[in-house]
Amino acid sequence: MSVPTDAKSASDETTDLSKQYDTPLGLAHTTMQALKDRIKLHYDLASDYYLNLWGEHIHHGYWPTATSKATDTKETAQLNLIRLLLSISSLSKESSPDDNSNTTTAPPAPASEQPLRILDVGCGIGGTSRYLASHLGASVTGITISSKQVQIARRLSKAAVAAVSTSSSGTSSSGIDEQHESSAKEGEFIPLGSSSGQVRFLELDAEKMGDYFSGDGEEPAAFDVIWVSEALSHFPDKARFFRDAARLLDAGKGKKGSGRLVVADWFRAEALGEAEFERDIKPIEDGMLLPPLCTQQEYVDMAKAAGLELLGGPKDISKDVSKTWDISWSLVQNPSLWAFAFSQGRDGIAFLQAFRAMRRGYANGSFRYAVMALAKP
Repeated sequence: MSVPTDAKSASDETTDLSKQYDTPLGLAHTTMQALKDRIKLHYDLASDYYLNLWGEHIHHGYWPTATSKATDTKETAQLNLIRLLLSISSLSKESSPDDNSNTTTAPPAPASEQPLRILDVGCGIGGTSRYLASHLGASVTGITISSKQVQIARRLSKAAVAAVSTSSSGTSSSGIDEQHESSAKEGEFIPLGSSSGQVRFLELDAEKMGDYFSGDGEEPAAFDVIWVSEALSHFPDKARFFRDAARLLDAGKGKKGSGRLVVADWFRAEALGEAEFERDIKPIEDGMLLPPLCTQQEYVDMAKAAGLELLGGPKDISKDVSKTWDISWSLVQNPSLWAFAFSQGRDGIAFLQAFRAMRRGYANGSFRYAVMALAKP
């Protein structure tokens, strides 16, 4: 893969902070269980920082056009990515951000229809769960391995409800907080204001979701849609995830939008040489706490082996999301953030240093980003 020298050098830019806390990357993980424990600890410790630096949506931004690259904020770009996923999975009447048109929110399902039941796997602090619930009128269950993320997700959801209720009625938010306090506990659903959507958040290892939601196996399939954005790459047993997704999805022959698996994730490029892998991919797997990265085709093959059919994609949007890491690298140039990371041991510093590896991987074409939608026949 040939990449201009100036692009390579820009992507591998160092700063005084990164030099001060220089940490070699590329170490192999010990065991998959130890990796899971480190992932949980990372998100328990760092999620408040994610919220402050990146906002409620902890995923890439998407800048599909020259105009969007020049004008869209990271917040708008993050919503662009959600809208692209809705478009590729045919879940919404919203215009795709690719077509340069103004997007319009699809109306919630009519009262005569049952709302979509969506499982948001690796929900982070709930930004996408709330978006899907409010824009689709859906009943969304978000799961994450991090208890801290569950806590933040519930808090932000209650705050969103309080803000809407206060603006529409002029009522003090303190009474509203009390009204919704019980709904935010123990995994109960939180109604999102005037929309028919609702959310709940559970601490759950995604590799246990099949057994957790299917109970004794006699219950009907639990969800119409399973949504997994930038989380599957963290799972050691990805084939198991696809089997569980197929098991939990309701094909819902008479229900529009049901039986969908929506995926956005990180991948290694096809046919990488050993030198490229060692230079670009191993540092990302190390610093970002990832088991071995897959190719896009490997995801498709595992999904088909689980009985799912390809509905849309894979659509490689690497060049339109890579700006995420230019912004991120700029945002983390804060001495107190690096000092905090250092206090958390090697994983904290390796994570920040891996931002450079992400930029380098995108610039070299060895690290890829793609979206796809699958359906249960």
